[in-house]
This record gives sequence, structure tokens and C-alpha cells, in this order.
Amino acid sequence: MSKSHLSGRLLARAQALQVLFQAEATGRPVDRILADEYVVTDGPIDDYGRDLALAVYDRRDDLDLVLGTVARNWSVGRMASVDRNILRIALYELLYEDAVGDAVAIDEAVRLSKVFGGDDSFSFVNGVLGRLQRDMGSGVDLVARAREQRAAREAEALAAQEAEAAAAADPELEAEADDAAAADDAAAEAVDADVAGA
Repeated sequence: MSKSHLSGRLLARAQALQVLFQAEATGRPVDRILADEYVVTDGPIDDYGRDLALAVYDRRDDLDLVLGTVARNWSVGRMASVDRNILRIALYELLYEDAVGDAVAIDEAVRLSKVFGGDDSFSFVNGVLGRLQRDMGSGVDLVARAREQRAAREAEALAAQEAEAAAAADPELEAEADDAAAADDAAAEAVDADVAGA
């Protein structure tokens, strides 16, 4: 499907994607992009596309937090910008647009990834959104779960810092902390090797 065959809501989503991409590439907020010059397919931008770009941009922190819970082998920052923004748009629609069905949001995201993404983008996008949809279908509040996981990681990091400070004050504890850190590193390397082999 070429960009010239986009129409309706798919075109609006494509325009939102392009605005979000430009905001990210230039480091400017979406409202500034929309107030200045911007480039979108078959402009001017559709009202839904404008509203979607603004809403996704406003909620991107929570959206990225949620995406980070399911894209385990790819941190959100390592994702291709196009894929990341397609996922943000679809996730926003899954979470906050009751008028858009889950299947529609996912299908449109896959279609966008085929037009704008790389060769494997559509399977990556479909896989991530499929996992999120399954979790939502099980009654999981995705945002609450992501926030809880972040709080747990922050608590672990704080406990590790406190343990390091205590170990620095006591040489025997420092040796135990070094042994524990080496064991953690070995476990992480084993997980990385399993992921790479999968």
C-alpha cells in the first residue's frame, strides 16, 4: 500500500504519526509543530489527526511506560521512531478512545507500519499490541501495572544504593555485595544469551 492510497481515519492516523515523528526529530512539542510549518501526507491535517497527535504527545510518558512492560527485549528508546510512534497512537486508542474498537486500532497500526516502517515493523507492532490487548482482556489496568513496576524498580535501585553504601562502610559486606553483583551479572548474561538465541 502506498502513501497515496491512504484515506479516512487511516490518513488521519498517518498524519498524526508524521506530526509526532517531526516533533520527536526536532525536539519540539506537537503544538509548536502544528503552529509552525509541518509536512503531512495529503494535507492539510485532518481534525482527528491533529487531536490524536496532541493527545498522544500529552500522554506519551504513560504510553511509553506501558510499552516498556511488554517490549522486554526492546527498550522504548531503542525502538525505531516510526514504530514507537505507531505503537503510541494505537495504545492511546486502545486505552482512551472508546469509539475505536481494539481490532481497528491494531489493524490500522499494522497497516501504518507496512507503509511507514521497516520490513519487520508490522510483525513487531502486531506482536506488542497483541500482548497489550490480551492483558487488557484479562482485566489488567496497563497504566497502573506499569507504574507499579516502575515503583518496584525504583525501590530495588534505592535498596541497592543503600546496600552499596553500607558495604562501603564495612569491608566484609562489600565483599558479599561484590559476590552478589557478580551473580546478578552472570544471570543477566544468561538471559541475554537466551534472548539472542531465541
